[in-house]
Amino acid sequence: MARTRLVLSALAVALSLGAGAPAVAGDDHHGRDKDDHGAFPDRIELPDGFAPEGIAIGRHGPRAWVGSLVDGDILELDLRTGDHKLLSEGPGTPTVGLMVDRRGRLFAAGGPSGDARVISTRTGDVLATYRLATGSTIINDVALLDGVVWFTDSFAATLHGVPLERDGDLPDQEEVVHLDLHGDWRQVPGFNANGITTTPDRESLLVANTAVGTLYRVDPDTGEADEVDVADIPVTVPVPDDSGPVPFGDGLLRRGRTLYVVQNTADQVAVLRLDEDGERARLREILTDAEFDSPTTVAVYRDSLYLPNARFSDPPQPPDAEYWVTRIDR
Repeated sequence: MARTRLVLSALAVALSLGAGAPAVAGDDHHGRDKDDHGAFPDRIELPDGFAPEGIAIGRHGPRAWVGSLVDGDILELDLRTGDHKLLSEGPGTPTVGLMVDRRGRLFAAGGPSGDARVISTRTGDVLATYRLATGSTIINDVALLDGVVWFTDSFAATLHGVPLERDGDLPDQEEVVHLDLHGDWRQVPGFNANGITTTPDRESLLVANTAVGTLYRVDPDTGEADEVDVADIPVTVPVPDDSGPVPFGDGLLRRGRTLYVVQNTADQVAVLRLDEDGERARLREILTDAEFDSPTTVAVYRDSLYLPNARFSDPPQPPDAEYWVTRIDR
């Protein structure tokens, strides 16, 4: 637990230092879920001290899964009622990014443990564990492209891939692949590769680099990284002098050609319009909410976005701090 608290403190410090006018949606962004006539709660309470980071929402039913940075526990949330239950007990190390596939398997990034777990959303059983990296590492976020589950590593210019079998079955450990990033990619001290998703044409990956404030388009075959052409996204907090156009970039979510970029300690979500191949992006809107407190990642259910609040601070939050997930309209 002491080591985990040190990891959380380092994470908070690193992210807080990272680095026509758009419409800005403010505190009135809450509302009724437009696709469902019942009101969904705008705030879902999590257990005290939970320290969430990743969130995933499945294709069927209003369920979400949230992981803990403290001990790796994964909770299942009922988005209609705000109730939660333990899906999977953690290994005692952080759970960071989450992704659920069509088979109801939850892929969980293991942060400083250097591994990834695959968990059944039906039973909570751990179906597989993969060793992705050793030494100084933060396995951070996860996305699926062409049958390969890709994980970012915030301390290395490398993406780690778990290639699924042709029938969708899980592979053996020796099939894990590692893709070195080069081209425009800049690797600097601190948290680098963070959020990850796919381009609209599903030919490439999009990766947010928190430390340099930049969004990259990555070729999954070669590792060639090209900086995405996007104008500076305005924030209301101080930005490091050497930050790129996307300061504090964390989790990414793409729906069609709309890309949601969570900017954690800026307490906002930048809504970008991508071209088909993800080479260029235009800022359409900035979403904010009074309930935001270092939102990290984002998932969608119908017309709502759900964001866990990690409450990054230096020193870190006390062990019994309150945590919650915020719902806003998209």
